[in-house]
Amino acid sequence: MRAAMSPAEKGAHDDVKRGIKHLEQSIGEVQRGLRKAERAIEADAKARIRTLRKEAKAQLAAIKAKRSEAARLMKNLSAAAEGSWEDMKRNADQALADARATASSVADRIRAALQR
Repeated sequence: MRAAMSPAEKGAHDDVKRGIKHLEQSIGEVQRGLRKAERAIEADAKARIRTLRKEAKAQLAAIKAKRSEAARLMKNLSAAAEGSWEDMKRNADQALADARATASSVADRIRAALQR
């Protein structure tokens, strides 16, 4: 059997116990803080996803409108007997370039949002 602890040993032992209890409380606080941070990050990510989807939907509608415009332009230009092939090609190329620029802008915005 072990002999009884001296008052100094008992005091040191009690200090260690209090230190361990304090560390356990600190660990609990850190874990609660982490859970709170995770919930905040998840909520922010969900909000960003909703915003990106909304922006992408709007941009997609714009791209589709430009595609329809280009198709209509090609149909009208093809029907116009007085229009030259170069004019038709130039107008169609411009409509396609506008659609590509819009699509590129959408992709850039999505990439930038994902990097934040």
